[in-house]
Amino acid sequence: MAGTEQAIGILGRKVGMTQVFDESGAVVPVTVVQAGPCSVLQVRTPERDGYQGVQLGYLDKPRRLARRSERGHVAKLDSKRSKKRSAAGVAVVEKAGCEPKRWVREFRGEPVGLEVGGQVTVDAFGEIEAVDVTATSKGRGFSGAMKRHNFSGQRATHGVKKCHRHLGGTGCSAYPSRLFKGVKMPGQYGAARCTILNQKVVSVDPENNLIVIRGAVPGPNGGYVAIRKTNIL
Repeated sequence: MAGTEQAIGILGRKVGMTQVFDESGAVVPVTVVQAGPCSVLQVRTPERDGYQGVQLGYLDKPRRLARRSERGHVAKLDSKRSKKRSAAGVAVVEKAGCEPKRWVREFRGEPVGLEVGGQVTVDAFGEIEAVDVTATSKGRGFSGAMKRHNFSGQRATHGVKKCHRHLGGTGCSAYPSRLFKGVKMPGQYGAARCTILNQKVVSVDPENNLIVIRGAVPGPNGGYVAIRKTNIL
């Protein structure tokens, strides 16, 4: 089944950032995402799964690199277990009949018009004005408080000796004699799943499977991103 206008979301990879000119001639910073085509691997139903949703797969993975479980997820494999289940009359779960996928993600919602084995393309986002983009941000390692939390640091004048970038005092006197949870301190910065909400879709290029989104998208160039229609009005 071809792509449908009722697609819940789509998977892709970040190409990079550039700029375009809007109708008034103003410069608009945009992020180019190569999205789809994505294969529909599973369709979740309330009767079987307890909720509605659709599972999509993006980018083919060579069979020699795929585990048997990954190959069996997209195509039927003969095994003793499958033969026993068939003999017992257990219904076989419908397979997409495609190649194993490198990246598989699931979107909650009503999958109108989507069937297992179908595809979702960028055509489904042709009339969508804004989207939510989810990705993994760039990892910056173990960082200090100035870089991680935008602290101003200590004074660079009299009375400060070799602790200009320190975060300062964190204790709470004699009572309660401990630190409260959530105090901003040095630690792991980045490499976290984050979502940017309500980003405007500037244009869609179906021929090259590209979506141009206004503003920045988390993650490095080449990183995987999940795009879905925003629910913010």
